[in-house]
Amino acid sequence: MPQISLIIPVYDEEESLPELQDWIKRVMETKGLSYEIIYVDDGSKDNSWQVIKDLSVLDVNVKAIRFVRNYGKSAALNIGFSKAIGEVVVTMDADLQDSPEEVPELYRMITEDGFDLVSGWKRKRHDPISKTIPSRLFNGVTRFISGIKLHDFNCGLKAYSKKVVKSIDIYGEMHRYIPLIAKWNGFGKIGEKEVAHRARKYGTTKFGIERFVNGFLDLISVSFVNRYKKNPMHFFGSMGTLSFMTGFLITVWLIYEKIAGLRNGLPVREITDQPLFFLALVALIVGVQLFLTGFMAEMMTSNNTHKSDYNIADEINRK
Repeated sequence: MPQISLIIPVYDEEESLPELQDWIKRVMETKGLSYEIIYVDDGSKDNSWQVIKDLSVLDVNVKAIRFVRNYGKSAALNIGFSKAIGEVVVTMDADLQDSPEEVPELYRMITEDGFDLVSGWKRKRHDPISKTIPSRLFNGVTRFISGIKLHDFNCGLKAYSKKVVKSIDIYGEMHRYIPLIAKWNGFGKIGEKEVAHRARKYGTTKFGIERFVNGFLDLISVSFVNRYKKNPMHFFGSMGTLSFMTGFLITVWLIYEKIAGLRNGLPVREITDQPLFFLALVALIVGVQLFLTGFMAEMMTSNNTHKSDYNIADEINRK
């Protein structure tokens, strides 16, 4: 079993791949670390796949997977995680902006310092202001919501213990929130290492401003799913109860107000003529619907819960 599995998503990076391959090999051999490289060609339209095949001939440590079309970085990382066999799994981008020189120290932090996950922090970035300002805002909001004190959630250079990558699934654009997903799965020892960020040498960036908009939507999604996927009634039931009780109390108040007015001989309006009545009615209906939604979701969760859904930290088994 290799000490390190390097997972590298590739999308139209034919020019950088040979240089990256030589750099990784040089670092690993200098440090005496055994390794495997898993390239995931995410539907490249250039000659990247042929370059990867040529590299695999030159280095027996190279493995590769090719998608029939572009599925996104999360899909590439997810299948790479499933194929990795190394003691420590390191992810990095293929554009030469991540330095392989950082990998040995990331490996040490996992194996010796006991971190479950170590994320890179590109403190000094070689990106235009159109990327750096939104990135800081995005990271600030993510820190606030997740409670994880990382400066750069979206850094492609990360290291994981093998147990982490075998316990999580990512999809859509959830690769930005792997630290949060790992935390919700019980892997709370998350560290950070300041890493070098190099200017792009070949090609152009594959990401636009829309990734930040999608990123905030994904943050809401992953926070909700990981918090309530095992007990959806806690969310829907709480919201439903709050809505129902609000409608019920408004209705009681309207009835009390009318009875009190009639007893005192004061002019009173019909309950159904008051806007508050319709607000109360809507709140009652929404409350019942939310409660029923939670009940149905709870039944579906109970029917789809498997023993494999729970991560085991350790085990003693004596025959």
